[in-house]
Parts: sequence; structure tokens; C-alpha cells
Amino acid sequence: MKIKSIALLAGVVFAAGVSGLAFAKQELRFPIKYPEPKEGQVVHTPPTMEDLEAANLHPELKRTIRRGYDLFVNTQQLRGENVFNDMNCKSCHMGEGRLPFAAPVWRAAIAMPNFRGKNQHVNNLEERIAGCFAFSMNGKPPAYGSDDMIALTSYHQWLAKGLPIFERKDFYGAGYPIEKAPNTPSYDRGKKLYTENCAICHSDDGSGMRVDGKPHFPAVWGDLSYNWGAGIARQYTLAGFIRSNMPLGQPMTMSVQESWDLAEYIDSQERPQEPRFTGDVKDTRAKYLDTFHKHTNYGLEKQGRLLGDHDNFGEKDFIKPDNLRPRTYQ
Repeated sequence: MKIKSIALLAGVVFAAGVSGLAFAKQELRFPIKYPEPKEGQVVHTPPTMEDLEAANLHPELKRTIRRGYDLFVNTQQLRGENVFNDMNCKSCHMGEGRLPFAAPVWRAAIAMPNFRGKNQHVNNLEERIAGCFAFSMNGKPPAYGSDDMIALTSYHQWLAKGLPIFERKDFYGAGYPIEKAPNTPSYDRGKKLYTENCAICHSDDGSGMRVDGKPHFPAVWGDLSYNWGAGIARQYTLAGFIRSNMPLGQPMTMSVQESWDLAEYIDSQERPQEPRFTGDVKDTRAKYLDTFHKHTNYGLEKQGRLLGDHDNFGEKDFIKPDNLRPRTYQ
């Protein structure tokens, strides 16, 4: 089954906040060259919000899903309560959470409940979303079972319509896949690539771009970006995201090596403290090395700086959200 390239690019354009009508009047400058599905891969085409209107669902459920969609594409409306940086859900999960190779969120809806290595216990879908708020948005998750959390999980599950729970098949476009770098990733090459390709949207200092005081393109480091515990602080996650999605509207134009070089540069910049911070960066790195930080630069010396050696938590006045907790049935 082939994915139509125009639909994919439309998803990218929507993620940037550009209307579909404006897009339809433009010609494709960079043809999308996503890989064809491999033998045995399952291609899931998630339903759209237009499909929701035609669906045979209770009107109140439709309103709940619409609210979840609204929170997903504009999570900044929770700024200061649940979000403490310039990120939205769609910043990492592009195309309304539907886009292949941008970690489409329907995958989490069918994979959960599941054991998660990052926090070493079984997570349900609400907890998976809570992790994004705590780390990627440097914030505090909406309360489990709250109106907003139910809306977000409902939207995730709407996108998974037609797929059975606990499905473990090889899905096309899940996650941020990327091959290993041919050569050791280079900070200096990454800096040059960033200046030439990324700074126009994310600024020379990584602070992103604001329009009328509102985030338009997210910060990629600094106080308004994701913290040291975010999944995309791992080089392989960021490299995969870059390879398949950046520069905006030009996916797959960065080589594998260039994507890794950019990831090395961006994730060697300072950002808010890891929410699981013990008070000592090297101790924190060691504590979570096997489950997470072996793939980050946190607690390592880069360019003469020990990254993460600070007590800066960005805009929030707490370290770890109080509604993140361990679980065991022993």
C-alpha cells in the first residue's frame, strides 16, 4: 500500500500552522521520498477529523475527541499550568499526530498498557501522555482521569481506530527510525548545518520563533525547550526526527550523517534540568544510564561544559511533577 506524498506533505504543512487552502495553491518544491513499506509491514491510515464528523459515535464522544485534537495541536493553551515551555504535542508528533516517521501517536494507543523501560513499570496510555508533559513540555501532566486527559486519550484512540489493542506488528512509519551514522557525529559539522538549515526557524540561539508573542516554531534548546529527560534529548531519537521531518516541508533531504551531526550539536546545548535530578548531575546520569541516559549527552563534558550541571528548571518552580509515581504489584 502506497502513501500519497501530497497527503504527507499536507500533514507537515498543517503542523506548521499553514492552511490547507494555501498549500493547495502551491506547487511541491521538494518531492517527498519516503521509503516504500517493507515486506510484511502494516500500513495504518488513521482517520481524520472529517471522518469523525461522519462517524456513528455519540455526539458527546465526538466533542471529547475534538477537545483532545484541540489540545494536541494547541497545547500552549495549558501554558503555566501543564506546559512550561514553547512546545505543543504536534511539535514532535507532526501532522496532527498522524504523520508517518514522526512518531504517529496511534501507536501508543494500541501498545499500552505496556512495560516501559524509562520508568520501569507498566504504563497505561494516560501515563505515556503524562511523560510527554513532564519531559518534552517541561511541565506537569493533567490529572489522571481529568477532562483534559480523557480528551487527549480519546483523540489518540480515535487515530488508532481499526487496530486491536496489544498489537505488536511491524508498523510502517512508527517512531523516528534511522540507520547508524556512517561516521562519528560531529558537533562542528552539526553547528554549520544548523546555521545553514535550522536557524531561520529556530534562531541562532535555539530559542525558536515567536509571532505576536506566541510560539510559532519551537525552541530546540534553552529555557523554553524540552528538558534533559525528554525522549528527543537522545541523539538517535532527534536524528531520526530530523532525517524524516526537517527542514520543514523537505523531509528526507538531510543525509543520515547530517541528521546525526545536527542531533549531536543540538543535544549538546543546555536545557532545563532533568526532572529526576538527584542533586548531582553525574549521580543522576549514572542512576538512569541503562534505561535512558546512555543515549544522551547529559552529565558529559562537551565544549568545555559539564552539561546539566545546574539547578535551572526553566519556567517552572518545581523539579518533578508530583503525579508521576512508581508502580509495582509485588
